[in-house]
Amino acid sequence: MAASYGMLDFIEGSVITAVIILNIVIGFAQDYRAEKTMQSLHSLSAPIATVVRNNGRIEKVKAEEIVAGDIVCVSVGDVVPADLRLFEGMNFETNEALLTGESLPITKTPLLTLPHADYSLGDRTNMAYSSSTVSKGRAVGIVVATGMNSEVGRIAELLRGKKQDVGASFIARIWGKVKRIMKNVLGLVGTPLQVKLSKFALLLFGLAILLAIIVFSANKWDIDDEVLIYGICVAVAVIPESLIAVLTITMAVGTKTMAKGHVIVRKMQALEAVGGVTNICSDKTGTLTQGKMIARKAFIPGLDDVVSIQDTSSPFDPTSGIATIGGTIIDGGMVEKSKPLEQFLDAIALCNLSVVRRNDDVSMSSEKPTENWSASGEPTEIALQVLAMRFGHGKPSLIDSGNWDLLAEHPFDSTLKRMTVIYKNIHTNTVEAFMKGAGEVVVPNLNIPEEQKNAILNRVERLAGEGLRVLCIAQKTLPFGGKFGTNNRADVESQMNFLGLVGLYDPPRPETFEAVRKCKVAGVKVHMLTGDHIRTATAIAHEVGIISPAMPVAQAATMVMTAGQFDTLSEDEIDKLEALPLVIARCSPATKVRMVEALHRRRAFCVMTGDGVNDSPALKRADVGIAMGLSGSDVAKDASDLVLTDDNFASIVRAVEEGRRLFDNIQKFIMHLLISNISQVVLLLIGLAFSDRNGVSVFPLSPLEILWVNMITSSFLALGLGLEEAQPDIMLRPPHDLRQGVFTWEVITDKMIYGITMGALCLVSFVIVAYGHGGGDLGYDCNHAYNDSCTNVFRARATVFAVLSFLLLLTAWEVKHFSRSLFNLDPARHKGPLSIFHTLWYNQFLFWAVFAGFVITFPVIYIPTFNTVVFKHMAITWEWGVVLGCSAAYLTVVESWKGIKRWRGIGSGVFAKTGAQLEDGLEVASGVSSGRTSRSGTIVEAEERKN
Repeated sequence: MAASYGMLDFIEGSVITAVIILNIVIGFAQDYRAEKTMQSLHSLSAPIATVVRNNGRIEKVKAEEIVAGDIVCVSVGDVVPADLRLFEGMNFETNEALLTGESLPITKTPLLTLPHADYSLGDRTNMAYSSSTVSKGRAVGIVVATGMNSEVGRIAELLRGKKQDVGASFIARIWGKVKRIMKNVLGLVGTPLQVKLSKFALLLFGLAILLAIIVFSANKWDIDDEVLIYGICVAVAVIPESLIAVLTITMAVGTKTMAKGHVIVRKMQALEAVGGVTNICSDKTGTLTQGKMIARKAFIPGLDDVVSIQDTSSPFDPTSGIATIGGTIIDGGMVEKSKPLEQFLDAIALCNLSVVRRNDDVSMSSEKPTENWSASGEPTEIALQVLAMRFGHGKPSLIDSGNWDLLAEHPFDSTLKRMTVIYKNIHTNTVEAFMKGAGEVVVPNLNIPEEQKNAILNRVERLAGEGLRVLCIAQKTLPFGGKFGTNNRADVESQMNFLGLVGLYDPPRPETFEAVRKCKVAGVKVHMLTGDHIRTATAIAHEVGIISPAMPVAQAATMVMTAGQFDTLSEDEIDKLEALPLVIARCSPATKVRMVEALHRRRAFCVMTGDGVNDSPALKRADVGIAMGLSGSDVAKDASDLVLTDDNFASIVRAVEEGRRLFDNIQKFIMHLLISNISQVVLLLIGLAFSDRNGVSVFPLSPLEILWVNMITSSFLALGLGLEEAQPDIMLRPPHDLRQGVFTWEVITDKMIYGITMGALCLVSFVIVAYGHGGGDLGYDCNHAYNDSCTNVFRARATVFAVLSFLLLLTAWEVKHFSRSLFNLDPARHKGPLSIFHTLWYNQFLFWAVFAGFVITFPVIYIPTFNTVVFKHMAITWEWGVVLGCSAAYLTVVESWKGIKRWRGIGSGVFAKTGAQLEDGLEVASGVSSGRTSRSGTIVEAEERKN
């Protein structure tokens, strides 16, 4: 720009100035939109608190506006907004799992004075802590700490704190500051990909200077205006000016796409990295499963067989699925004829505090049956109530019949592990007590012989072995006049009659099995790290496909461990394991950290999910930490790279697929831009040999032609490539190596072959027009302006411009896949050469960018004065034959090279072969996976079959 203005070339100077301003505006707009997006995300998570202020008036304020000394009221369902010292409460319990890891609610004791200050957080029952949730009752407390001063804030501070160079010398600290400043100046900050591209840009900058020096040396350092401009042209040609802008826009679009797929990107490096993961370590409850309970089986004495509930994954819908006894479907008449079944259903309905209702505002024709029903209460009780309602014995119908009147209730107690209710049966004029609870606490209270108790406990074990949570149901008829308060609970709950057992489980999400299968085929190993019992974890792992049915029993047994077993192993013992366990039960946060470290020692690239504050270290240490958006704590979200807004494992798999798509597309548009740069460097360097009558080198391309190709033609094509949809085989390939980055040997080889070919064809077109037709007369002063001697040069320059533009437009379509033919890009959906019309239309932005590129070339060449003064070329006629011939030659070279890659299985050619097999109906998973192990040692499903 400065050189153009210095030589009074105001046209070129103005164009370059406009390009610079355009880049600044685009960059500012992208940064502004990103900042606004982050602000909107923060506003979504701003909780509201109930505060007593202004002479006792209750106000609703944002949690961030609370200060120490405020009086705060909390009740069931609230998130505690700050650390509170409680002074009033009623049956108040909080869930502090996100802070302490304790899964059970903590009962609070307001006004309690602790004897000393070193009590653990879980034992400070006179406190309610920020970010914990109220699971029962209500309370009032005074704020003693907020924000980063709260207990959860202290953990967040540890996570956010930067490493301090405490032991470093003064000179070392100064040098560290200088390095950080230099990195910022040189752009060596940001995501790993941005840093790599910044380093690459510095390399290109050095190469540009070297090429300019070569130009000046070729002209014996006799540097006049024209030589200076030519040197600058060569330097400009080697730098992909639009690379950063296209990368920024592509990443922004990827972020938006992930948000639509229920994944919020908090850190941009995760957007690049998630596509290369080799291992996913996932929670079970709520991620692989629905986080809700369903009754699966019931054992009722007096029935011929076990009651089974099949074909249902809808936790709230009592009409979903079928119930059978020994293969016979149970109907309403069978219930009325079976006294044991009727008593069992009455017991689970009445000894229950949940509410299940049909939604009046949703039609019965809804595509999602679950939307017709809603429920409130504890998940276990909801499952029991749904089971009773399935047979018309739900609590609402029993109460509405007027036959039952509640007399007393002994609530569930975490130490007793049981609950009892006492009802008066109006119809029989008796008082009955119904109890439910864990088998080990209910069975000892039954009025049956010891051998029958042992038989029941054995059946409990068998049901638990199927991964079910088992509850025991019992009943007792009480005499009139007894006391039914809390004082005689032991009497009420003794000598009970056994009614049956019910097995409950948290069903997998319907989409989980397919998501796990896709991971296996893609070379990504899935691990389940859960706090559940090992039998429950194993059953779910089999059901969702983490442990394949094809895996031998002995091998499958080694794939499951408890956290205790895993944590007792030393690092050397873990590293000697043939494969890391697929399932770890009773998992603690420390176990998750050890798992991440073990994966890293195997050079794996892992995802870790978590929701609690104490999961934050594992999220931080994982290559990609994913927090749960629905159930996760704010600290876990702050420690994470991605946040799932639906807590769904399938969303993680979609994020992996989107990450791979982004990686592929970044490779595509980088290769396209660099092919353009390489071809121009080849053209301009060899073009030094073209001298005019005065011995001055003639530009095969003018400066503005170079800028037009780089900023207009290539930019929109690169942006279109950044918007490419995922390849059909994208989840049939092993993870890419993130340590290698986008510049794989295939990309480097392809760009050199295509770039040199393109540059050579541009040179050939210049020689044909200027020497073959024009006799080699290159006139004089043709680099500066048009004169009568410049006709040959200007026509040759226009031909080169057309050839370069057309070849770049064709390249944009050719690099849609690195090895498949342009005429067979998607053999799975469209076969034959005519499929090109379908596949090119997939990406409509790219299609219209190419179309516009072809169209706009003509006015640039033919508009009078504009062509000769601005672009320094002129209209052509017969030269279009040269353009078409060069285009055909280029297509032949590219298609031949792609054919060689497919034939020899080079790079992506091996997967192009596999994709072709797909159209013949072969098993894709077996075809891709057989005999292959990913970098982390991932054994995919086909290998499991083979073993």
